[in-house]
Amino acid sequence: MEVTDIGNKEEGKVWHRKPSAGKSVLVNIVRTAHQAKTVRFLHVAFDTTGDSFLAGDHHGNIYVFDISRNSRFRLVQKTGQACTALAFSLRRTTEFLVALTDYTIKCFDKDTKQLVSWMRGHEGAISYISVHGSGRYAISTSSDTAQLWDLDTFQRKRKLNIRQSVGIQRVFFLPLSNTILSCFSDDSIFAWESDTLFCKYQLPVPDSGPKVSYKAFAVTRDGKSLAAGGRSNLLHLWCLDSRQLIRVIQMPTQVRTVRQLEFLPDSFDGCASQTLGVLSQDGLMRFINIHTCKLLFQMGSHDEAITTVTVAPNGRHIVAIMDNGSINVYSIQSLTQELNKVMLS
Repeated sequence: MEVTDIGNKEEGKVWHRKPSAGKSVLVNIVRTAHQAKTVRFLHVAFDTTGDSFLAGDHHGNIYVFDISRNSRFRLVQKTGQACTALAFSLRRTTEFLVALTDYTIKCFDKDTKQLVSWMRGHEGAISYISVHGSGRYAISTSSDTAQLWDLDTFQRKRKLNIRQSVGIQRVFFLPLSNTILSCFSDDSIFAWESDTLFCKYQLPVPDSGPKVSYKAFAVTRDGKSLAAGGRSNLLHLWCLDSRQLIRVIQMPTQVRTVRQLEFLPDSFDGCASQTLGVLSQDGLMRFINIHTCKLLFQMGSHDEAITTVTVAPNGRHIVAIMDNGSINVYSIQSLTQELNKVMLS
């Protein structure tokens, strides 16, 4: 595995030799600063093509990594404070959003490095930014409120306030629609019309079986299925068309808490949206078939634990922030080669 230390460089190559075929980890990216101290990366976000991703570090530096043929990185912003969320899939493709520790969101241009806009309104740390498929709107989520922004004017359109007793876990746009899904700490899930914030429906809270305490969510690319997990080894699979819980999947006993869920892009499994990545407290991400419930392959290990991942929209790469604060870039094709061999034999 090639290791690239970007140090204090403002630009350079991501890798110096093209990674050989069959390697699942293409490169490990670290940042060593003053007196050989490692600066941790905190968040990553892909652009709409999947060829480039943003990465923000603990010092407030934002880098763009191009992992297509160019394989270069550039320092595009010094914010002076750590980021709490990133978004890179805006309609104007050179722009990106950064949520900062002062509870504000800034929009920058990666090419000019100029500040485009500054959005205020949250009173707590922003944990997530969801961008509508058109790139025109964004929703920012903190524990007490979700705010809908127009990215043409950078004005706040709507604000979703919540009772203090029920915190927000995640609010995001459903793909291919104008529906917003909001998930709360009492396991309730509501769907809203994005223009009016009119409540379209609520998913029934499961009244039988152990409480899952939802913390992680993923939606298929067609917006029809929702996976949810939390403080147990159970996953709930919802059909959003029928608004029914259609399957409960039990993960291996080593899984005690689900930290993150990600569906692999449709190009991987013939538009079936059936491969789900499950990141658990042990730092491993296990990929399962949601129909057969079989374990297909996994990423990470106890020695190289994963903290969070981002999947490229084109289905070629997964970028993971590791427990030590470095970044691993994985090839999905190489990760699945052994699986494909088994399926062909």
